[in-house]
Amino acid sequence: MRDKTVIALDAMGGDHGPAVVVPAAVEYLRDDPDVELVLVGREEVLGPLLPTSSGRLRIHHASQEVEMDDLPSKALRSKKDSSMRVAINMVKAGEAQACVSAGNTGALMATARFVLKMLPNVNRPALITALPSIEGHTYMLDLGSNVDCSADHLFQFGVMGSELVSAVDGNASPRVGLLNIGQEEIKGNEQVKQAHELLAASSLNYIGYVEGDDVYRGGVDVVVCDGFVGNVALKSTEGVAKMISHFLKQGFRRNWLTRLAGLMAMPVINDFKRTIDPRRYNGASLLGLRGIVIKSHGGADVLAYKNAIGIAKKEIYSDVPNRIAREVETHLEKRVHA
Repeated sequence: MRDKTVIALDAMGGDHGPAVVVPAAVEYLRDDPDVELVLVGREEVLGPLLPTSSGRLRIHHASQEVEMDDLPSKALRSKKDSSMRVAINMVKAGEAQACVSAGNTGALMATARFVLKMLPNVNRPALITALPSIEGHTYMLDLGSNVDCSADHLFQFGVMGSELVSAVDGNASPRVGLLNIGQEEIKGNEQVKQAHELLAASSLNYIGYVEGDDVYRGGVDVVVCDGFVGNVALKSTEGVAKMISHFLKQGFRRNWLTRLAGLMAMPVINDFKRTIDPRRYNGASLLGLRGIVIKSHGGADVLAYKNAIGIAKKEIYSDVPNRIAREVETHLEKRVHA
């Protein structure tokens, strides 16, 4: 029988803090009877927001908050009782199986790494999330944790990303691609070329170099890149989605004929909006740690934050950290004996 599943929420983090986290938690619990949620933050702020019947939703007091512009060093040194730190401490102590935060990304990464430590044989954590594609979705990592990466780091990202997709999507052999400026062997910087050789020599289902458009066309399940490139790609995706939405609205409002056309096309437009809605993909996993930490977008609304909680539960049930640890060790042993 499975132990009680508890997820700690950094209730003070993000652009909206308790105004989003509390209703998201309440709504999530209505749909999922198997989870308990802990709101970590200032009790005097959170208490009045709780519904009268909140048996599986409780408050864990934390006296400080990490601001969105705080330096990671400040969060580590001066805010040891922050809602972010206390939520991660709960994972470390086994009081929760995962933590979800919409707070400062740099502070979250630094705090999680300091408190939880890295898995054996993993050098750096990596942020991974799903992006919409023609085939459904494509996972991409790293999305900003590591600006500069060695070939070994990129190789580890490939192993971790492959194992995550295998665990949460039930995909026994995820297709792994390495993001490059072309598919030709001569293209790319030295780190990418070296990573290509490491991935090609591994037992991963490595399909070689992929380009930016492959992320959305399908044909690949895991796209590996450094954090600089990944973050630019992610933000570009969000910007293109907003631009398309803007021009669609502008076009359909031009005159009464276009308004009529818009009404007729509304079912198709709504379906398209649901497909590319970034809220459905909110929740990036911080892989490589001895615990589960999910980063929600700072500006997430209730629907988006609920999705991040759902990702945390899925990773708990899939035992993602232990699976990654075993897979990284297996690939390391194969490289040593190759």
